[in-house]
Amino acid sequence: MQSYSAMPQEIIRSIWKNRNVIKALASREIAGKYRGSYLGGFWSLLNPIFMLLVYTFVFGVVFKARWSGGGESKAEFALVLFLGLIVFNLFSECLNRSPYLIVANVNYVKKIVFPLEVLPCVALMVALFHLLISFVVWLCAYVVIIGMPPLTAFWLPAALFPLFPLILGLSWVFSSLGVYFRDVSHMVVMLTSVLMFVTPIFYPLSALPSEFQGVLSLNPLSAIVESVRAAMFVGESPNLQSLVWLWVVCPVISWIGFFWFQKTRRGFADVL
Repeated sequence: MQSYSAMPQEIIRSIWKNRNVIKALASREIAGKYRGSYLGGFWSLLNPIFMLLVYTFVFGVVFKARWSGGGESKAEFALVLFLGLIVFNLFSECLNRSPYLIVANVNYVKKIVFPLEVLPCVALMVALFHLLISFVVWLCAYVVIIGMPPLTAFWLPAALFPLFPLILGLSWVFSSLGVYFRDVSHMVVMLTSVLMFVTPIFYPLSALPSEFQGVLSLNPLSAIVESVRAAMFVGESPNLQSLVWLWVVCPVISWIGFFWFQKTRRGFADVL
């Protein structure tokens, strides 16, 4: 029986070795998503614009919601909210797909030479394409409403990068479990729905009572969303302690997920 390396360096080696496979599969999936539609790829731009307008109307006009300070306009509140949702949507899009990654690609499982471990990377690349489009829409709206983004926006890569190994680690776990337990897909949808409300997207973490702040701070998504919001909107550098914690914890989660995937993949062909 073939053995698969689960060493941490194997993650980087496999991604680099199969980078062309990842790129080709992601490009094919993105192109296939809009094939046959009249507007084609324009839908990827239209969707975030539409959602930004919806958030502005619902939370700014209907609920008259304001951030902690209460001094921002309806449009500024929509920008704060939409920025958090952009980050969370990347996470939820990948995680909700993860239980189906292997079961939907049985033909790849039968091919011994195919690197199954890159399928979560393909899903991440597709989600990153949607995130990039949403960020472009957000930046354009920010320039029109407020002006040029603050210089702290250069912190964005450092604040956002830990999200990638976090997504991959969890995707490896759930894609593997999805082969053996089909109920995992329903559990993941419930998990992401709960996480959307326990992550400070619709509210700042500082608005919660102190006893809840400590608990929600254990959620890596909380620190990532807060760091991105501080860098891109507030004009403050992210909390360095939080960044260091993210850069340590998220790669560890990634390796644990990869380890689990490599140790369980030998049974995929028998189950499928």
